Amino acid sequence: MKKLLLITLHLLLMTTITNAQNGKASTERKTFSRATSVSIDIDADPSIVWAILTNASDYTRWNSTIISLEGNIKVGEKIRLVSTLAPDRTFKIKVKEMQPEKKMVWGDGQGNRTYTIERKDNGGVTFTMYERIGSFMFPLYANKIPPFDENFEQWVADLKKEAEAVANTK
Repeated sequence: MKKLLLITLHLLLMTTITNAQNGKASTERKTFSRATSVSIDIDADPSIVWAILTNASDYTRWNSTIISLEGNIKVGEKIRLVSTLAPDRTFKIKVKEMQPEKKMVWGDGQGNRTYTIERKDNGGVTFTMYERIGSFMFPLYANKIPPFDENFEQWVADLKKEAEAVANTK
């Protein structure tokens, strides 16, 4: 019985780990915030993923969730982004942190989005996108913010497709 319990527990843990990295988003809701994350394995070098992430002028070509993105993706710079989630709104976002080929953070007064690139031992990377939004006033407008899960899943699927296409041409 103990062995069966251990096997079941192991299978549940492996399913959780796999789900966290198969391009399926998850959202955690709290009273004053909401956080959405998604991870996906990409068969490409970190330099390829980083180059795609930091080329603002090319986003609308490969990323079906972005209507427009203007500006330079550099620390301290502000970019203007229009998303399919809110096509009537332009987000003015500040690039807050960049660690080449590893991490980038951008955000506004409502929250931050963090992109991480982790090199895998067997080649390729695990890419994670995490966004936390919220404030003391969050409960007053939380119901007006659409869910991010499908958008995040499409976002990382688009990145995976683009990065692997570039990797296959080298």
